[in-house]
Amino acid sequence: MTDDDKALRLALADRLAAYGYLRTAPWRAAVEEVPRHAFLRGGFFERVADSAPTAWRPVMPDNPRWLPRCYDDDSLITQIAGTIVPRDIHGQILRAPTSSSTMPGLVVRMLEDLQVAADHRVLEIGTGTGYSTGLLCHRLGDGQVTSVEVDEDVAGRARVALSEIGYFPHAIVGDGLTGDPDAAPYDRLIATCGVVDLPYTWVEQIRPGGIILTTLCGWLYSSELARLTVGEDGTARGRLLGGQISFMLARPQLPPPLGMLPDLDNGDQRPAAMAVNALDDWNTRFVAQLAAPAAQLIQLDRNGRTEHVLIDVSAGSWASLAQDKGAWIVRQGGPARLWDAVEEHITRWRADGAPGLERFEVAVCPEGQNVTWPKV
Repeated sequence: MTDDDKALRLALADRLAAYGYLRTAPWRAAVEEVPRHAFLRGGFFERVADSAPTAWRPVMPDNPRWLPRCYDDDSLITQIAGTIVPRDIHGQILRAPTSSSTMPGLVVRMLEDLQVAADHRVLEIGTGTGYSTGLLCHRLGDGQVTSVEVDEDVAGRARVALSEIGYFPHAIVGDGLTGDPDAAPYDRLIATCGVVDLPYTWVEQIRPGGIILTTLCGWLYSSELARLTVGEDGTARGRLLGGQISFMLARPQLPPPLGMLPDLDNGDQRPAAMAVNALDDWNTRFVAQLAAPAAQLIQLDRNGRTEHVLIDVSAGSWASLAQDKGAWIVRQGGPARLWDAVEEHITRWRADGAPGLERFEVAVCPEGQNVTWPKV
């Protein structure tokens, strides 16, 4: 490691401490010693300014901007479309990102919120580049850290990067939603991917009193960090921590393809009690997800106007909202009335004082996941 590398790591630690993300000496020591650029030697993608749709171009280690960018508090895209890495592209690509090096501030905030002790065994879901794994290894020791990554190529690159700087955690290639039952129980579980439904297999693999830290998300893409403590009764309970945390969804919980749309001209129509732009608010959209957890929201230009379509592919339910002479109209079809459920949920939440998401409570038991809010 060069003096420049060390200076960049120290400067990153200073910034993260100033932001309030880095709060304790052991994690500061990890940030100062673990080189983030070691996990980005294959380059990363940066967004092309003013591109629509979003285009990405590679930044490789021979670019003078590469090393300083590795120490920005920014998420850096490392894979696109499930297989494409920076060295594969000369020019630009328009596909969607599928893996990244999460912004260090968020990584450190989560590690601090995990509340580890020196003797804890930690199960990490989502190895990614391996940077957060390296921080865990520095803090706890290799033997205390297990990391699971679903993508074999991503896992391989992380394993090489970790070994090159002297870390050898237990690395598993597989579905992170199944965890690591063979080596359970663990003291802590941290997930660096979003989940729509927190799997009960995670709860089963954490000892009573242990903590699960993950991001609860939905297909309307409002998400929040949740910290749950596993009880003696086998139920994990806790709260959302706030902060509008966002991660890529765990691949097995990605929304299904939309396929052929239903006949949006055939359905029950009524005046909408709530405009669709109510969902522009992050908290309101999170509440809407609780009402219609399997629904996706798309926008169509049809019949000379813009329609906003909420659709549950599996159930076949849908709701289409559009403006007619300044008033919002909703048309709904399928076995469930999606917008009815969304309006009812949001109205009840507002009547309860619209409590912030940091006051929402989460419980996960064998029967499933339940998210509730208190009255203000």
